[in-house]
Amino acid sequence: MARTPAPLVARAKVRAFALGLPGAVEDFPWGESAVVKVNKKIFVFLGDEENAEGTGISVKLKDEEAHGHALAVPGAAPTAYGLGRHGWVSVPLAGGGVPVELLCDWVEESYRCVAPKRLVAELDG
Repeated sequence: MARTPAPLVARAKVRAFALGLPGAVEDFPWGESAVVKVNKKIFVFLGDEENAEGTGISVKLKDEEAHGHALAVPGAAPTAYGLGRHGWVSVPLAGGGVPVELLCDWVEESYRCVAPKRLVAELDG
């Protein structure tokens, strides 16, 4: 029986966490690449599930400490297409360098950056 590669396990856990946030929905605006949105705004890019070694996530981190920590991950970089200048960071999941709990913390921060205040209040409640 084939084992699921670790990056895909991490991606699945991050996806499940993101979809558990109030008002979160999954979308596939570019075919195979998944995103999770709240109120029609993306808060995490999950990438392509079929590419285990290239799997990574992109999140919006306004907190300078979290942003710097995410960029310190080997292979991490400001997200392409001009998103990096707005606080978006792309973090690879291959190599297992980042615990899933920390990835989920970053996803939650990204959610808080784009979610309506009423949904953030629901999350905090």
